[in-house]
Amino acid sequence: MINAIIIDDEQHCSDRLSSLLQENHQDIINLCGAFSDIEKGLSAIIKLHPQLVFLDVQIHDKTGFDLLKQLPKIDFDIIFTTAYEKYAVQAIKFSALDYLLKPVTQEDLGFAINKSAEKNKLNDTSAKLDTLFHNLKNIQGMSKKICVPVVTGLVFLEIADIIRCESEINYTTIFLKDKQKLVVAKTLKEFEEMLTEYNFFRVHNSHLINLAYIKSYNKGKGGFVTLSDSTSIEVSTRRKEDFIKAMEQQYK
Repeated sequence: MINAIIIDDEQHCSDRLSSLLQENHQDIINLCGAFSDIEKGLSAIIKLHPQLVFLDVQIHDKTGFDLLKQLPKIDFDIIFTTAYEKYAVQAIKFSALDYLLKPVTQEDLGFAINKSAEKNKLNDTSAKLDTLFHNLKNIQGMSKKICVPVVTGLVFLEIADIIRCESEINYTTIFLKDKQKLVVAKTLKEFEEMLTEYNFFRVHNSHLINLAYIKSYNKGKGGFVTLSDSTSIEVSTRRKEDFIKAMEQQYK
């Protein structure tokens, strides 16, 4: 059993999550309580030692991040709950931490709980939170880090160091400017969703590239790009027009 608590200032959201947990996950989750502000939440964490905390991003005039910064040690899993807040959700995604968008659905909740319950889960919460806090500090800048799970554990990368990502079915190979290659158990679509607004473009079904590393573009039916690592990658015909627009935006 996983001992869990909820910290959320919206009573109806807290009630809904409690009901979903009690109705569908009593065999996995032992819900020890729900708390409506940061002070009560902190006290509950210290007294109850939960293994899992469902933590709202916005709690009155503070945030769940403010709560976490007050803890000397974080030795529990965290699943953030939030209405859609672009930068907060993005920072959480980059940090490989789990989150649920409100209103929480049973399907999403079940998926998040199963991840938390996995015995072989990669769980270095402190390192993930370091990445999260770094990204929150740099919300408007390009100094972003991303946490990726590899066979040996977790790797933390500067987004600006990624030249390209290549799809291998349910895996993605990340190519870095220092010539390292990392194989990650995430699809290329997941990286596309995270990185598109950070100067990345999916030129082909199997290739996502960092536009900052393009050396040249050769025209053709779709054409192909040559990157700074001398890799040549085909541009698909149906993506050509959008790619050229992205290039014009990048270099105007």
